[in-house]
Amino acid sequence: MSVSKKYGRTYHFPFSPGTTNDDRINHFYWEDISKLKTVIHTEKLDGENTCLNKYGIFARSHAAPTRHPWANHLKHLWQLHKHDLGNLEVFGENLYAIHSISYTRLDHHFYVFGIREKDTWLSWDEVVFYATLLDFPTVPILGTSHPQNQINFENNIKQLITEPSTFGSRDVITNTACSMEGLVTRNYESYSVDNFKQNVFKYVRKDHVKTNEHWSRNWKRAPLNWEKCGN
Repeated sequence: MSVSKKYGRTYHFPFSPGTTNDDRINHFYWEDISKLKTVIHTEKLDGENTCLNKYGIFARSHAAPTRHPWANHLKHLWQLHKHDLGNLEVFGENLYAIHSISYTRLDHHFYVFGIREKDTWLSWDEVVFYATLLDFPTVPILGTSHPQNQINFENNIKQLITEPSTFGSRDVITNTACSMEGLVTRNYESYSVDNFKQNVFKYVRKDHVKTNEHWSRNWKRAPLNWEKCGN
């Protein structure tokens, strides 16, 4: 029995080109998103979805705390904050291990993208408040939008995705500069866990994944900016 509910599946926009056979698409996304007053676009970072709560550190599956070696760096942070979390569950992207994108300008290995409290996903303002309180950085903000015109909305996303990552992005296979992996669009306000599909959407660029399912066998640690100062 899981001690924590895992992060829900994020449905793709129907115009997201980076879908696979295993992905789900919200073909009626505009019906959902046009009901939202404000949405925020954040960069989708290429790491591991990781949760910190009072029970431990969890990767994608919440059946048991993770034993992945690339999550060990979070143990100290968890020890510092576990008694302060209460019902808060902090979700972030763990970038300690390099996947398909190598980031050249990282200050941290863990960036918060959402916080859940019981059956509610907190508003973005609350996410920033608690992340700051816990001394965690948040994922890069690409912009906000007030959905009114579908064509303009889609064109804006397609333009945003052409930019490189905020942290500098290089393809691990070719070692050449590349655009960001994608973006996540979410309701700026809070919403219930049961309504996740109607409040969170993603766009992933085509041919993003360059590593196979066994990338973890020969994984490498992502260096941070301060570690390069002497080089």
